[in-house]
Amino acid sequence: MDNIINKVNKLLVGCCLLVIAGNTVLAQEQRTLTLQQAIDLSLENSKELKVSGSKVKQALASLQEAKDNRLPDIDISGQYMRVNKPNVDFKLQGSGSEESGEGSGSEMPNVSQAMFGMATASLPIFAGGKITNGIASAKYLEKAAELDVERNKQEVIQNTIAAYYNLYKAQAAVKLVTENLNTSKQRVKDFANMEANGLVARNDLLKVQLQESNLELALLNAENNEKITNFNFDLMLGLDESTRLVLDTTGLSVKPQVKSLADWESLALDNRADFKALSSRQDAAHANVKVAKGSYYPSFAVSAGYVGINVPHALTVTNALNAGVGLSYNLASLYKAGAKVKQAKAQEEQLAWNQEQLKDGIRIDIHKAYQDYTQSLKKIQVYEKAVEQANENYRITKNKYDNSLATTTDLLDADVARLQAGIDYEYAKADAVVAYNKLYESAGVSVGE
Repeated sequence: MDNIINKVNKLLVGCCLLVIAGNTVLAQEQRTLTLQQAIDLSLENSKELKVSGSKVKQALASLQEAKDNRLPDIDISGQYMRVNKPNVDFKLQGSGSEESGEGSGSEMPNVSQAMFGMATASLPIFAGGKITNGIASAKYLEKAAELDVERNKQEVIQNTIAAYYNLYKAQAAVKLVTENLNTSKQRVKDFANMEANGLVARNDLLKVQLQESNLELALLNAENNEKITNFNFDLMLGLDESTRLVLDTTGLSVKPQVKSLADWESLALDNRADFKALSSRQDAAHANVKVAKGSYYPSFAVSAGYVGINVPHALTVTNALNAGVGLSYNLASLYKAGAKVKQAKAQEEQLAWNQEQLKDGIRIDIHKAYQDYTQSLKKIQVYEKAVEQANENYRITKNKYDNSLATTTDLLDADVARLQAGIDYEYAKADAVVAYNKLYESAGVSVGE
């Protein structure tokens, strides 16, 4: 009899995965919520997805930056200077000539200011493949960021499904314990009347009263667990924390068939977004190797420019246009670029091994999810029989007790076993739905695909 609190509480604690500290909600607004509505709300309010969306924007900006390297560089500069009148004393003497007289030299112009402007444009034609491969790398990284968002969406959906059915289990526990407590209260009334008439011993009345007290404690724990789970789920969905959620559990009766384990592994390697994202990052690393090797090649560009100069009383230059081609090659890159190439190749190799590691991880995830779902279906069958057996056992024990062939302890133990079997069965149904969706999430596909 004393074990009922431990038995029920152990089941209740196992159903709550998202427990945080919170105050008890006094006034609650009730809202009916389907699983799809919960998923839509979680996707809309997920902060993790908002962070991932920002990373996609950053990747798009990096791609645009790489594309901008194909555009010409245009530089415009101008300068204005004030100058004083310098003292210039020319002392030039030619061969066989006399020094010039005082009036023989030409007078210097009176220059007090100078202005010049310059505009240049340079369009790269060939840069060793750095620009082209840089764009390719940015495209692969942008694709990887989008795939990361897709993977995060799948994880958010799975977490929502798990939280949805955690709340269902908490509510189911409250319902079953409440029903059992009502039965226990009626039993206490019956035993009190029989004890007053001398039909049962005082000890038997105390036993049923103790069971009632234990069930009241179990109900308090179940209700507290439900409130905490409901509060956490409200936060996840972006709802007001005082909203009491009423769940639509029609999907619990669905028991779909699944593919073979080998089919699931093949499906996961073809569809897992994180596996595709890592492949894109590996392609980007391969492009970065080509970017690093681009330093071994010369750069070729076409250029054009304009120069304007105005030095009052001395010089004026207008319409000074120029155009041409330029070839540059840094000989130091022959011995400096090698380290960058090695770094890029090392990163490419690292990502290749990461991909192999992820492939093993995916197979482990699929195998575990497949076995968990298979086990959950078997548990449903076992607990379904257990519920039938517990109900029948209680009925027989009750009949024996009414005929003085069983003790009060036997009757109460049968009642506890019936409650535990009912809770186990409800939990098994919820766990099967979560395991089924986890299998699809591990394969990177949506349910029904």
